[in-house]
This record gives sequence, C-alpha cells and structure tokens, in this order.
Amino acid sequence: MEEKEVKNVYAIPANYTDSGKLLGGMVETRNAVETGILLLAVGYPELKWIPMPGTLRIIVMSVTLIPLAVASVMGIDGDSLFQYAGHICRFWIKRRKLHMRRVGYRYGDTGLAKPDQKRSEKVKKA
Repeated sequence: MEEKEVKNVYAIPANYTDSGKLLGGMVETRNAVETGILLLAVGYPELKWIPMPGTLRIIVMSVTLIPLAVASVMGIDGDSLFQYAGHICRFWIKRRKLHMRRVGYRYGDTGLAKPDQKRSEKVKKA
C-alpha cells in the first residue's frame, strides 16, 4: 500500500497582526494620537489667531492641515513623526566625525606639520 503525504500547510491572512490598529488595520494607534495632537497644536492657532475672513481661513487650514495629517498618519519609514524626530535628534547629539587619511597622497613636511613644529623649524634655520 502506498501512503499519501499529508501536508499541513495553513494560509495565514495578511491582516493577522493588525489587531492593535485602527480603521481595519490601516492606522496605528500611536500615529492616530500624534495626528490629533499635531492638528490641535497647529489648527487652534490658525483658527483663533489668524485675522482672516471665514472662507479664506478654511482654505488656509485645509492647505496646511490636510498634508500634515496625511504625513502624520502615514509616518516616515515605519515610525511615527515623533519617533522619527527623536531619531534625528539622537543622531545630531551622538554623531561622530571621521577623519580619514587620503589614499595616494604623500604627507610631507610642507603642509601638514603642526604650527609648533613650523615655528621650531624656522627658529632652527634662523
């Protein structure tokens, strides 16, 4: 008798890990909260402090707030905007400056001697 191979292959749906997200797994909770904070922080001053007629105020708010909201909901490179800003700040604080020697360049006494060495050489020659 021939035995048939039994394959236990199960299809895992694409939205399996989307349980902690909003709007059917499209928006992360952190991004939604940050979007609300940013829209309140930018929209309230536009609404209350800009001295314009109502129609013009609505146009200005839609031109500024809609792109901000879209960028905030999407995030940058998988992170929220505040996380990305934290990465930028951390980079600027902890960055290193690398100094490399040039390949093929002959370092001689002419241009790269320290200022103290140049003075002592001049004194010896005089």
